[in-house]
Order: sequence, then C-alpha cells, then structure tokens
Amino acid sequence: MTGLFAERTAKRSVVVWAALVVATLISWSVGIDHGIDYRISTVLVLLVTLVKVYLVGMNFMELREAPSWLRVSFNAICIGICTALAAIYLAAG
Repeated sequence: MTGLFAERTAKRSVVVWAALVVATLISWSVGIDHGIDYRISTVLVLLVTLVKVYLVGMNFMELREAPSWLRVSFNAICIGICTALAAIYLAAG
C-alpha cells in the first residue's frame, strides 16, 4: 500500500510541476507587450501567481493533508493578498 501511495504522490508532483511550468510560461507571455492593456496583463499575472502559490502550498508544503482550518486559512490568505494587491494596483493606476 505504501508503494502505491508513493507512486501516486510522485505522479501528482510531476503533474503539479508541469502545471507550474505552464503557468510560468503563461505569465511570461502575458507580461510581454502583446497590445493588451498593461493593467489587465498585470492583474492576469497576479491571478496566475495566485494559482501557482496555491499549487505549491497544497502539494509541496503538504497542506493537502493538513487540518481543514489550516487549509481554509491558507486559501483565505492567498485570495486576500491577491485581491488586495490587484485592488491597490488598479486604484493607484
């Protein structure tokens, strides 16, 4: 049973790593000047960053198996910080 769990965890880690690479490429391509308004592209990069932080926290920091209050707190902090940064950025611009 332990071998099966380790195999699933290894496969999940590879899939999450690939998703992180794709997310990095997306934020890089959005960040390059493609004629998109710079405010929109900045907010999109912030959203991609939120997804990346979530994936790292849940999978590589083992919050997936953490108590529910810790997962909820982590999710709330991620969403709160991303929302605050986007709001501050858009309000200042």
